[in-house]
Amino acid sequence: MTVRRRWHKGFSGVVEPVAGTRLRLLQSGEEFFPALIAAIDAALSEIHLETYIFNPDPSAEAVRDALIRAAQRQVQVRVLVDGVGSHALPVEWRKAFADSGVSLLVYRPRVMGWLANPRSLRRLHRKLAVVDARIAFIGGMNLIDDFEPVRFEAPRLDFSVEVQGPLLEPIHQNMRRLWRLVALSQLQPGEHKAAVKPAWPTDGHVRAAFVVRDNFAHRRDIERSYLAALARAREEIVIANAYFLPGYRFRKLLKKAVARGVQVKLLVQGQTDHPFFQAAARSLYYDLLASGVKIYEYQASELHAKVAVVDGHWATVGSSNIDPFSLLLAREANIVIEDQAFGRDLQQRLSRAMRQSVQLDPADWQRRAWPHRMLSWLAYGGVRWIVGWVGGGRWV
Repeated sequence: MTVRRRWHKGFSGVVEPVAGTRLRLLQSGEEFFPALIAAIDAALSEIHLETYIFNPDPSAEAVRDALIRAAQRQVQVRVLVDGVGSHALPVEWRKAFADSGVSLLVYRPRVMGWLANPRSLRRLHRKLAVVDARIAFIGGMNLIDDFEPVRFEAPRLDFSVEVQGPLLEPIHQNMRRLWRLVALSQLQPGEHKAAVKPAWPTDGHVRAAFVVRDNFAHRRDIERSYLAALARAREEIVIANAYFLPGYRFRKLLKKAVARGVQVKLLVQGQTDHPFFQAAARSLYYDLLASGVKIYEYQASELHAKVAVVDGHWATVGSSNIDPFSLLLAREANIVIEDQAFGRDLQQRLSRAMRQSVQLDPADWQRRAWPHRMLSWLAYGGVRWIVGWVGGGRWV
């Protein structure tokens, strides 16, 4: 399949959705893990899986066992994990993979700390799986239990999408290409079997695009997709993002949307696993609040989602945060969807999450104690310095 691009006003190189896709939105591990394991257990020929975190816990262990079962029945299984996110993958798990025939590669294995090698911040942050080139999963969910490492009363809020249709072809090709690239860089064996030809049902009706970010030909594709959608918005923008630290152009489009009558709502972390990053993100909140953007801090559990809905019919689900580490450094993968039913489903789920959140008040935010404001600006400056030091390019 040839990747087609269209030109939106002011935004060149936006990947154009293709018709005929069948999608299912999956929320949190309760929906994601059973669907993924069922697909793996039904595999006949090959499985490709990529994840940032493969955590040694019961949920991930169930996926591990399904992959081993598949390999034992002669399915070709390839697992690509990140060297930082999955550094805790147990030695016994690696041995079980090797003994059963599962091929495991580690993307940029961690040798030293990032201070010794700042380019180690260029991570594999994608969460993808393709089974028999007939069904795929793409989203923000790592292979980690919803209640790990911190146990909240509610599960971690995150999303993935089960994909069937013509979008399988670019997803399948992209995953195979990255596997070959990593294998070559580590002097590992290449292809063992001929590629499975993608196949899909013919009753899909959704328009969707597979959009990646890498450090080669697709450095800004995910960001451009967001910017084009924000520029076109006429009624409502809803963004849920775990690490929300956008550049100037992104923020300017949000404020311009409010000025032309668009309701803009941001759902961000209230409970955070990275206090430094949350402090940096909060340095931007008052300017957005003062312009009329509504910001909600999710309190029920950890927010890990990277999703958005614009005007009820444009949506995206994926691994990419709206921050410089995702948009300038990491390998990421999102799906962009143009479909009213899908958009309405995701929008309703986000509305429920907002009812479990605290809406920030502009006046209260302006009155924050000066040490908190100073800490936020110092953290913001620190993030900018790190990105520049690593060579991530202009963060605008």
